[in-house]
Amino acid sequence: MNEKLLPLLQEELTQYRTKQIHTVLTLLNDGNTVPFIARYRKEMTADLDEVQIREIEERYHYLENLENRKEEVLRLIEEQGKLTSDLKSKILKSPKMQQVEDLYRPYKQKRRTKATIAKENGLEPLSQWILTFPQADVYDKAEEFVNEKIATTEDALTGAHEIMAEQFGDIAKFRSWIRNETFQNGRFESQAKDKEKDEKGVYEMYYDFSEPIKKIVSHRILACNRGEKEGILKVSLKSDETKILNYLNRQLIKDASSPAASLVVAAYQDAYKRFIAPAIEREIRNELKEKADEQAIAIFGENLRNLLLQPPLKGKTVLGFDPAYRTGCKLAVCDETGKVLAIEVIYPHKPASAEKRKAAAEQFNQLVENYQVDMVAIGNGTASRESEQFVAKNLQSITRDVYYVMVNEAGASVYSASTIAREEFPNLQVEERSAISIGRRLQDPLAELVKIDPKAVGVGQYQHDVSQKRLNEQLDFVVETAVNQIGVDVNTASPQLLQHISGLNKTTAGNIVSYREENGAFTKRTQLKKVSRLGPKAYEQAIGFLRILGAKNILDNTAIHPESYTAAKSLLENLQLDLSDVGTSYAKEVLESLSPESSAAKLDIGVETLKDIIYALIQPGRDMRDSMPAPLLRKDVLSMEDLKAGMQLTGTVRNVIDFGAFVDIGVKQDGLVHISKLSPKFVKQPTDVVSVGDIVTVWIEQVDLKKGRISLTMIDPGESK
Repeated sequence: MNEKLLPLLQEELTQYRTKQIHTVLTLLNDGNTVPFIARYRKEMTADLDEVQIREIEERYHYLENLENRKEEVLRLIEEQGKLTSDLKSKILKSPKMQQVEDLYRPYKQKRRTKATIAKENGLEPLSQWILTFPQADVYDKAEEFVNEKIATTEDALTGAHEIMAEQFGDIAKFRSWIRNETFQNGRFESQAKDKEKDEKGVYEMYYDFSEPIKKIVSHRILACNRGEKEGILKVSLKSDETKILNYLNRQLIKDASSPAASLVVAAYQDAYKRFIAPAIEREIRNELKEKADEQAIAIFGENLRNLLLQPPLKGKTVLGFDPAYRTGCKLAVCDETGKVLAIEVIYPHKPASAEKRKAAAEQFNQLVENYQVDMVAIGNGTASRESEQFVAKNLQSITRDVYYVMVNEAGASVYSASTIAREEFPNLQVEERSAISIGRRLQDPLAELVKIDPKAVGVGQYQHDVSQKRLNEQLDFVVETAVNQIGVDVNTASPQLLQHISGLNKTTAGNIVSYREENGAFTKRTQLKKVSRLGPKAYEQAIGFLRILGAKNILDNTAIHPESYTAAKSLLENLQLDLSDVGTSYAKEVLESLSPESSAAKLDIGVETLKDIIYALIQPGRDMRDSMPAPLLRKDVLSMEDLKAGMQLTGTVRNVIDFGAFVDIGVKQDGLVHISKLSPKFVKQPTDVVSVGDIVTVWIEQVDLKKGRISLTMIDPGESK
């Protein structure tokens, strides 16, 4: 850890104390994971969560890279013998990488340019003479430089022009001022380049679009960038060129009466148009894209987190229904543990014959009755509308209460064709695996979704346009955080789920599964010490997040870390309780009446750790997802034709984007609630109001059957604004 960076971190991250920053970096440096620090080192960090810890870590790495770059730049300039104390001071004080690069630009080794050729031909003294703004005739002076390489005075002055233009283009002060001026007062514009390519009119609003650079929102930047990439739009930044050239005039023209002044004017105008403006446009657009990427990635991450934390459907037998037309619908029955009981293919839709369609209804009903199916999970892809009608109609003949749920099947096909799916179900067809994935996704979203590339789960916006490196980093962090917040049953968790646990990786996760297959189920946490390559540090980081259901020691099925078992037992003894009382209503009543602040000192542990121990003892084996809204169960079917303005419906939020949220209201097409319709109050970010998986009340505003669009509002029409 570079101690010199701590004051800089403290200046930037003023919301954290110096001690917190130092502690976090020390813990990370010692090999502790972010989930472990957040859960089990709360006293040391003053209760920082995963996001805060990661913010400190990421900012430290940025400053570390910045410091390394400064050292490199100083070394390179010093090797040229051009490092002054003033330049060194400016570089060392630069808070951003861009400023360091601006200062280094004049000293950077350039490719062979017209200016370098002019210097090689001995024209640098002429350019320097011009910048003294002499009263002498410039052509007479240029004549002195005519030789076998420089044929005419015009050639000499052209060479001097190139040297000055490149010199002006490299001045950090100019670039900084122009960059700021362009950002603060310039405009982001797009025009139609090839409307024919935009068959569906996706980019219509950007055919003649203009907005202040400093005000443009993220999703518009990404939309314009995509339109430009597809050859539909032409995107540019517009700034006040006259104002910028006047600034350069004030900075460079020392004597307007000099015959050389016009040469300097021509040089700075050329420098701006040829070097500075294009570079500044690239830099600002890159900066805008980076910010837009961060916004899109943050929303994607939040959506993914909420999707992963959807409540599991415990103790229910589910029929996964993967719709299709010609190839038939694939059905998979999974028991309450996710074990596959039956696989069928039925043909309930045309072009299947009437005989096959009749047989399909019989097969479906038999599966539901024979396996006592509680819930049908229907994938929302091709033929989902017809499949929903088929299921709803046939469930009417079932005397028990059996419901269906529309499941977002995004990523199911990706999983079905993956190596993971082939290893799980080597003897099944791709489509049959997909039906299993759809059913299990309803039973335990987290356990099933971790098998799929997060980018394929259908809750992002422009995920293919943003920085893939940053997106992958964020999504990996979200998955890791979600898995560790819930914890896993070490005896049933898949290797894909286990590898996201703090301290584990693909190898150690596989070794845990191999060990339990060879030796039977784990009965206590300490047995995990016998797993190959699970060393003391990895065990320490992982064990608190691994649960053993039905363990003899009930603490092994809680989030209490073994390092705190002594404290937990002492607490129970002080309350005249023992482990056998944990989970009873009496123990719960006693523990809830306890004051953590007064008890912590007696037990010689931190207050936050004691709070977590008490919480775990009150509800051992508790799953935080149980408090989340359950899936919306349906028995009836709606169509877009049924929808009327003002109609009130209940729906499930499927995706949250920059400008609103898409809500599944039980028809094939999700409806859009624009950000302005999410609440009667001002909404800065849609994620402040709704999350993926939320069950919300909406009202129909408009239905466009031709375009297949539904406009919704979450503001009660009867509610006055």
